[in-house]
Amino acid sequence: MVITVTSILTIVKKIIDISIVWLMFYIILKSIRNSVKLTLLFKGVIIIIALKIISDICGFTTVGILLEYIIMYGPLALIVIFQPEIRNILEQLGRNQLLGRHKVLTVDERERLVYEIVQAMDYLRKSKIGALIVLERDISLGNYIDKAKKIYADLSSDLLISIFFPNNPLHDGGVIIQGNRITCAGAVFPTSNSTKLNKRVGTRHRAALGIAEETDAIALVVSEETGRLSIAVKGEMFYNLSLDDVRMMLIDELKPKVASEYDEELEEEEIYEEDN
Repeated sequence: MVITVTSILTIVKKIIDISIVWLMFYIILKSIRNSVKLTLLFKGVIIIIALKIISDICGFTTVGILLEYIIMYGPLALIVIFQPEIRNILEQLGRNQLLGRHKVLTVDERERLVYEIVQAMDYLRKSKIGALIVLERDISLGNYIDKAKKIYADLSSDLLISIFFPNNPLHDGGVIIQGNRITCAGAVFPTSNSTKLNKRVGTRHRAALGIAEETDAIALVVSEETGRLSIAVKGEMFYNLSLDDVRMMLIDELKPKVASEYDEELEEEEIYEEDN
């Protein structure tokens, strides 16, 4: 059997074709699993298909014709009835970004980003000014940006402080940072109902954990009552952090995965050389 370039390309195309179909099925089934209504819908479709097969085998003409009409016009009815659920699935797909803006920052830009945020949080905690700063990563926060006040300004500690300064119209909401720019202020996030949250924390902490549960964003909080610093990330809340803790967590979380693995390899090499 002679293997040609054409036959290889044909095989590759078939593999890609099958992979795309399986990916589509995976995304659809994952979305169905996370929605009670879509789960019931999926079960209903399976039952209708099973009844159609049984009616064809047994020769139930009337039932078969009725099921054919359901199968023919059912999809249109389902689109109308389950429009909110379908929209949510499409929105969820749209939120996923192939490359988060924080990943394209240079090392210097990332260090400056962390420096400006830490400087602002230092002033805010000393002055006991409440703040909620959210850093977008791979999952888009476009839904919240659309409903907030657009800024699109270069990040600076002075600008962050002025946004959260008391009596500022935008100080009650959250700030969203994309890459090294402040995209918007006055953003409203979903509040968490987690039982792990301290009952004494306010709306800012609940909103921070809420967005950290829903997306992969990093949410920084300055308590208005105590001036204490907290970070919500990966669905967890870390309380009473020092400025050094905030700095180290930000550097670690904003570091690209590939870079993190490379740094770990360098550290292991350095330790090995020191031991020898």
